[in-house]
Amino acid sequence: MIEPVALKDFFLTFFSAAMVIMTGALYALLFAFARVKHRPRLMPLAYLAYLGLFASVMVLAYAANLFSSGFWIFIVLLMLVGYLLAPHAIWHLCVGTHAYEPDGVDL
Repeated sequence: MIEPVALKDFFLTFFSAAMVIMTGALYALLFAFARVKHRPRLMPLAYLAYLGLFASVMVLAYAANLFSSGFWIFIVLLMLVGYLLAPHAIWHLCVGTHAYEPDGVDL
């Protein structure tokens, strides 16, 4: 069984959880802005934000004692891969869905 977060790790857990939210939102925002506004130079910044998300998730997993079990390591890595690929899949879904809009909107 996973032990709860130690009191000495509470600030680290709180801060890394906040950074997961902030860097995840920044990654999604930069990714969408780069695609919608046709600014491919923003894509490296989006991936840099994802790298921050990756680091924050690793710190959070360490502070929350999730590295004690192979199952939780798998779940954490699966979530990270999913969040890396999800914006790409959603973008292609939106482009495919709106490709033949009658009002001439072109994504």
